[in-house]
Amino acid sequence: MSGKIIMNLAISIDGYIADENGGYDWIVGQGDTSIDTAEKSDFMEFLAGVDIVVMGKKCYDQGFAKEYPTKTVYVATNEVKDDEGNIHFISGDIVSKFQNEKNSGKNIYLFGGGGLIDHFVKANAIDEYIVGIIPTILGKGRPLFLGNNPTIQLHLDKYTVSDGVTVLHYSRR
Repeated sequence: MSGKIIMNLAISIDGYIADENGGYDWIVGQGDTSIDTAEKSDFMEFLAGVDIVVMGKKCYDQGFAKEYPTKTVYVATNEVKDDEGNIHFISGDIVSKFQNEKNSGKNIYLFGGGGLIDHFVKANAIDEYIVGIIPTILGKGRPLFLGNNPTIQLHLDKYTVSDGVTVLHYSRR
């Protein structure tokens, strides 16, 4: 039984996951629910199906790892650090590590950021891409995709709209 490697991130319309300072206070709806879909994207339901959360060092430094006390959390970093309870620090070939976890039946949530995601995109190792598009143009910030990626054909499995935020669920074809 195989699990999945799943990227689930919010982006601005122009492709940023955070502003220049790592801020994310712009990740809000538009205040208009007139075109909402009946089905809603439920992050807590998504999280219930996840075994492992993976993030980069910048996300860890912003305190995001502590938001997942019941999950096994891995932080990709070049620093040598001791584990902190459910939080583990890793380096090296992180893609292979999580492909092995996936093959053992675990669902892996790639939380971010772009540098972490880049390793998995370049290896075409992501099974599902869940992208929440926020109705904001930032103009500059931290991009989701860093460039020079392989062509990866995707299939749109479903979408939801809530308060102007469109969540697209893609799987690899």
